[in-house]
Amino acid sequence: MAKPSAFTTQKMAKHSPPKLPSFLLIFFTCHVTSTAFFIGVNYGTVANNLPPPPQVATFLKTQTNIDRIKIFDANPDILNAFAATNIHVTVTVANGDIPAVSKLPAAQSWISNNVLPFHPQTKIEYIAVGNEVLATSDKSLIAHLLPAMKSLYRALQMANVSDVKVSTPHSLGILSSSEPPSSGRFRRGYDKVIFAPILEFHRQTKSPFMVNPYPYFGFKPETLNYALFKPNAGVFDPVTGMNYTNMFDAQMDAVYSAMKRVGYEDVDILVAETGWPSAGDPNQPDNNLQNALSYNGNLVEHVNSGKGTPLMPNRTFETYIFSLFNENLKPSISEQNFGLFKPDLTPVYDVGILSGEQALGPTAGKAVPPESGGSDRRWCVPGSDASDAALQANIDYVCSTGVDCKPIQEGGPCFNPNTVRSHASYAMNSYYQAFGRHDFDCDFNHTGIVTSADPSYAACDYPYQGLKLEKSVAGVSLKLFAVKLASLIVILIHVLMFV
Repeated sequence: MAKPSAFTTQKMAKHSPPKLPSFLLIFFTCHVTSTAFFIGVNYGTVANNLPPPPQVATFLKTQTNIDRIKIFDANPDILNAFAATNIHVTVTVANGDIPAVSKLPAAQSWISNNVLPFHPQTKIEYIAVGNEVLATSDKSLIAHLLPAMKSLYRALQMANVSDVKVSTPHSLGILSSSEPPSSGRFRRGYDKVIFAPILEFHRQTKSPFMVNPYPYFGFKPETLNYALFKPNAGVFDPVTGMNYTNMFDAQMDAVYSAMKRVGYEDVDILVAETGWPSAGDPNQPDNNLQNALSYNGNLVEHVNSGKGTPLMPNRTFETYIFSLFNENLKPSISEQNFGLFKPDLTPVYDVGILSGEQALGPTAGKAVPPESGGSDRRWCVPGSDASDAALQANIDYVCSTGVDCKPIQEGGPCFNPNTVRSHASYAMNSYYQAFGRHDFDCDFNHTGIVTSADPSYAACDYPYQGLKLEKSVAGVSLKLFAVKLASLIVILIHVLMFV
C-alpha cells in the first residue's frame, strides 16, 4: 500500500499487479432488481487458499447478482473460466509493462496474447492500463501511460475489436484540493499536461475515467457516520449551496469538479475500487464487520438508487467493490479483510448481492454480531485451521445421530457452495443447537468454535435458539434421543460402580 500523498488523505497505490482476490468484486448499477444491478467486484488473488477460477465463475453466475469482475492482470485461467458466463471482465496491464506497450508492436502482441484468445467468449469489457500509475511518481511510467493507452486502443482497432474500451484507474491522490467538493482540482502541473490529454482520449473513445474513491482512507473519528452513509449533519459547500450527507458523494463531486475545471465534465466516471475492511489491528477499532457492512451495504443501495450526487444528479456509476475475497497473503490484517466472501465461498457479510435476495444495504447483512443487550444468538462453525478430513468426519458423525442433514444434500437450500467446510458448518451448528448449545457441544475434537455472527446466507437458514431451534429439534429423530439417553445410562452405570 502506497502512502497517501501530501495532497490528500486518500489511498494511493494499494497494490501492484499481479494480484487476484481483491474485489470483489463486483459491479453496481441502477436499482437492484432482477434486470438491473451495476455493482461489480475486484477479484484479487493474493492468497494461497482460494477456490479455483472455474468454481468462482460458477458461484458468481449461479449464486450472486454480480455480472462483472475486475482482475489485476490477464490471468488466462480466470479468463477461460469466465467464458460463456455472460459476466463482464476488466483485465489489467501490469505497471511494469506500460513502457513496452506504448509502442504499437508490443501493444499488438499484448492484445494477441491476452484478449483475442478469449474474447468474445469471455466478455472482456475494459483494459485497465496499470493501476494508480500517477501515485507511483515514476516519471517513465507516467510519461508512457497515455501513449500505452493509445497504442492498445489502436491495436484493438487493427484486430477489429470494437467493444473493448481502454482506461486507467487513479487514486484520489491526483487531486490537490477536494474540500469542499466544488474546489476539486487536479494536481498543479498534471492538470493540463497529463489529465486534459487523458480525458480527451476518453472523450474520443467513449471510455470512462476510472477512479478509486475510499472514504475509509479519508475519515476521522468525528466523520465516521459521514463516511458510512449513516445519519449525520452533513458537510455544506458554500460555493454551490449543496449539503453533502456522505463522503462518497463528496469525493465523486471533487473529481467531477476537477474534470469540469479542465473542460471534460461530460466524460463518464467509473468507480474502479472502493470498500471497507471487516477487521484490523487492535489500534484500528473502526475496521470491523459492522462498519464494513454499513459502508458497502449503504453504498450498494445508494449507487443502485440512481440518485447520483449533488453535482451529478440522476447518474449511476458502474462501481466495483474491493474485494471479492479475503486475501491471506496481504501484508496487514486490514488488507487481508476487505473481502465480501471467505475462501470457502461463504459470505463474510451480506450486502444483498446473493441471488434471490434484494440488496437492502445493511439490513440484508446476517453476519453482524448482536449488539450488547441483544438476544443470545449463537452458532457453531468450523475453526479456521480445521482440516477437510476432520470436517468430513464431523459431517458423518452428526448425520449418523439423526440430525436433519437434508439441507446440505443435493437439491437442499444449503448444498451450495458444495464444499466440505460449508456443509460441515451447517451440520455442526445443527448438532450444537439440537443438543442444548453448550460450548462442549461445539467442540468436535477442537475443530469447532462458537460465534455470534450468523452464518446464514441466501436461502440457507442456520437454526438458532427460539423458533428456528424448535424447527431444528423437530427434525431430530428418535435415534438422536436414543444416542443421548444411551450416553447418560453409560455415565450412570460408571458412577454406580464406584459408589
